[in-house]
Amino acid sequence: MKYRYTDKVINLFEKNYGELKPFLNFNNAFQLLIAVVLSAQCTDKRVNIITDKLFKVYVKPSDLAKKNLKKFEEEIKTCGMFHNKAKNLIEASKILSEKYNDGVPENFDALVSLPGVGRKSANVILGTYFNEERFPVDTHVFRVANRIGLADSNTPEKTENDLTEIIPSNLWMKMHRWLIHHGRTYCTARNPKCSECFLKNYCRYYENLNNK
Repeated sequence: MKYRYTDKVINLFEKNYGELKPFLNFNNAFQLLIAVVLSAQCTDKRVNIITDKLFKVYVKPSDLAKKNLKKFEEEIKTCGMFHNKAKNLIEASKILSEKYNDGVPENFDALVSLPGVGRKSANVILGTYFNEERFPVDTHVFRVANRIGLADSNTPEKTENDLTEIIPSNLWMKMHRWLIHHGRTYCTARNPKCSECFLKNYCRYYENLNNK
């Protein structure tokens, strides 16, 4: 069944959260790519601590392309899966340096062809830096959207399709950030704060709880 309260949820998010800035710090598209790759299974807070030092050294892809793998691993080792992330970022930097003249392509297919960059990451880069109408679906967006009832899907990609069908395209990135923030504030993976949530009257999860 199609979700009936889309407009009410949008209005409540706007009222309670308004404009949210990107959660990851960056100065250019390449640094955003680094931050997004590092953010997999790592908190944005931790990523921002790591990149505060990294971005003083790595401004463009050629700065990282020739970096020794072991030394770069040391620089990001407080981040989960740092072995794979270090390898992927160095390999991606080589490609960006050689193929894209030290730039980052404004193209989805080109981005997802880079090591370590998947659909969600490409959408974050395109939506955040290049201001494209994209709807990145991370674990928070997936969980919260399906709990509320905005989506009814079992994969991130299907959830993205559900959301882009009912949310106006000019609000996609805004809703992306709202859902993430809501997932961290109220709709946590464990022990969600349903009784405190301003969306509870329009939430399928909360309705089901009360009907048990």
